[in-house]
Amino acid sequence: MSTFKAPKGTYDLLPPDSGRFLAVREAIAAPLRDAGYGYIETPGFEDVRLFARGVGESTDIVSKEMYVFTTKGGDELALRPEGTAAVLRAVLESNLHKTGNLPVKVWYSGSQYRYERPQKGRYRHFSQVGAEAIGAEDPLLDAELIILADQAYRSLGLTGHRILLNSLGDATCRPAYRAALQDFLRALDLDEETRRRVEINPLRVLDDKRPEVQERLTGAPLLADHLCEDCKAYHEEVRTLLDGAGVAYEDDPKLVRGLDYYTRTTFEFVHDGLGSQSAVGGGGRYDGLSEMLGGPALPSVGWALGVDRTVLALEAEGVVLDLPPVTSVYAVPLGEAARRALFEKVTELRRAGIATDLSFGGRGLKGAMKSANRSGARLALIAGERDLVDGSVQIKDLESGEQHAVPLAQAVAEIQRLLG
Repeated sequence: MSTFKAPKGTYDLLPPDSGRFLAVREAIAAPLRDAGYGYIETPGFEDVRLFARGVGESTDIVSKEMYVFTTKGGDELALRPEGTAAVLRAVLESNLHKTGNLPVKVWYSGSQYRYERPQKGRYRHFSQVGAEAIGAEDPLLDAELIILADQAYRSLGLTGHRILLNSLGDATCRPAYRAALQDFLRALDLDEETRRRVEINPLRVLDDKRPEVQERLTGAPLLADHLCEDCKAYHEEVRTLLDGAGVAYEDDPKLVRGLDYYTRTTFEFVHDGLGSQSAVGGGGRYDGLSEMLGGPALPSVGWALGVDRTVLALEAEGVVLDLPPVTSVYAVPLGEAARRALFEKVTELRRAGIATDLSFGGRGLKGAMKSANRSGARLALIAGERDLVDGSVQIKDLESGEQHAVPLAQAVAEIQRLLG
């Protein structure tokens, strides 16, 4: 046994479970590609100020959960705790927004890192697929992204997810709500840290998941009662578009999300089968983030869906994904001459697009066939010295047990025929 173990709050993604994770990533990415989103990839670490300024210094992510380190050159960096700020930084730095084709529509996939209390569904290293539409203020974009996420979940066979929807208003109407909320919260008996949040960003208090805090929030003023006419009309258009697409959602006037940059539309995907960690993803509009990062006004919207959480949701519903076989053909050479001959056929099969593996290490027939059965292959390609003298190989159907000989030169064509 190794002396070393995975760090606390992390996990190793291993076969065969990794096949489900890859399938989930692909299912989320596929509708995005079809909708014109291009792939983007950013570094796993960024200038710590990017997240402090973009995500918000009052958030738990920045104040408690970031992995921060100083380089030998004196730069203070942070492992990426979320994807949006880094993606927007990359778009601004590369001037993608100046190409004249707005919005810039991109998607990403990768790991994020947060120093959280580990529990099921909440890790210190986790995988997300995210999408961002940068540079346009349009309810169609908000609705498009929600619909694409719902489409991805349904393509996986999920039916138990729910979409929570709210509007956080904008710079016109939110200040009045902020003041009303602060007046309400200042009158409550709250701990010192929460009272500090009341002064910095009172919406963060609404996002506090502690039961003792939530109990005190009964009767808190709602943002929906303070929206300006423009925000009301914008939100109603998003709702109308979702209704027209047949996408069910629930209005949640208390939904604020955990990041400071959100404005107007905000949404969350939840699955009740996950217990207390019910969120599988979420997002919203962040019209002021570009300016917070030193860029021009670029109204934007996006989301991130947790791959780990989505896999747990599939398990909760008992959904078994129809994954392609890792191996379709397993070659079993018996003897040195057969090893060389079958290695050539294995290479031909792989070049023909057929997933093929080979018994290595010179194992005997019994051990090699056990490996063939464990591999999940449909067919075994077997050859011994006597077969090669006859210029033939044996093909065995591992499901039916039927076996027949074919000329060595015709082995690939015969396997293609059998696999259909």
